Amino acid sequence: MANTGRPGAGRKNKKGPSAGTGGLGRKALEGRGPTPKAEDRTYHKAYKNKELAERSATKHSGRGPAGARGGSRGGRSKNAEEMVTGRNSVVEALRAGIPAKALHVAVRIDMDDRVRESLKAATERGIPVMETGRPELDRMTDEAIHQGLALQIPPYEYAEPVDLAAETLEKWHKGHVGNAPLFVALDGITDPRNLGAIIRSVSAFSGHGVIVPERRSVGVTASAWKTSAGAAVRVPVARAGNLNNTLKTFKKMGIFVLGLDGDGDISLPDLALAKDPICLVVGSEGKGLSRLVRENCDQIVSIPINSAMESLNASMAVGISLYEVSRQRSAR
Repeated sequence: MANTGRPGAGRKNKKGPSAGTGGLGRKALEGRGPTPKAEDRTYHKAYKNKELAERSATKHSGRGPAGARGGSRGGRSKNAEEMVTGRNSVVEALRAGIPAKALHVAVRIDMDDRVRESLKAATERGIPVMETGRPELDRMTDEAIHQGLALQIPPYEYAEPVDLAAETLEKWHKGHVGNAPLFVALDGITDPRNLGAIIRSVSAFSGHGVIVPERRSVGVTASAWKTSAGAAVRVPVARAGNLNNTLKTFKKMGIFVLGLDGDGDISLPDLALAKDPICLVVGSEGKGLSRLVRENCDQIVSIPINSAMESLNASMAVGISLYEVSRQRSAR
């Protein structure tokens, strides 16, 4: 009688016995260890977020791979070019006559009065106008808000302070310069608008130069150019590698170093050295003169002010002092 059981129940295995693996299959049975964190898995969103955060931190710290350019302005060299970005800023910079290397305009930019004025000013001054793609503008401006307009400012060419002082002294001795050499040195000034205002005062009162330290100090930026109202073209700015050593050299050259401070040894109207070669040193409004700079001054001069006023802005103090020096030099 035929077998009426489940179909296929009597089916034989046609494959036959399989050969052993010789232990090679054990690894497949072993555990793979703990599951990696989400931020360590290259395919996970957390990994990409972590990578972006690390790149951002590296960029803003001014650090990068060896041999690579620093992406942020803080990591640029002291002679790096500056980009003035934004339509209002570019127009104002061009109106102020700030030296410019090129005007970058975004492709298919939406024209308005500011863009038209910028293009006209650049053309009249012979500044090259470059049509630039927005991705390239983003890169050039470190992704700052540029509104399709950026002005490339060449690095300022600083004078050497001792050479500037020696040249001015020589001209004075030969009668080529009417007044005795007059310099202003900045100690801890970091606001470019202060520098611009000081340059303007030095120009107004026949000064011969401004000295800024190389470190922890403001430099001649677009903002300083703008605040100087064009005086930066006439007044040389020198950069000192070490301000204290420069002041010591000035003293050896016969230039009196006078520090401006509220706790001065002498009041400004009683200054007896106004007609001699001098270098006025001004500190920041909050900290004043640093200890070493103060020790290197021949005299500390104070400006008599109302007792209710604790201190003066650095540029204002320089302007008042330069006026008094100029007044005494012109008096007979």
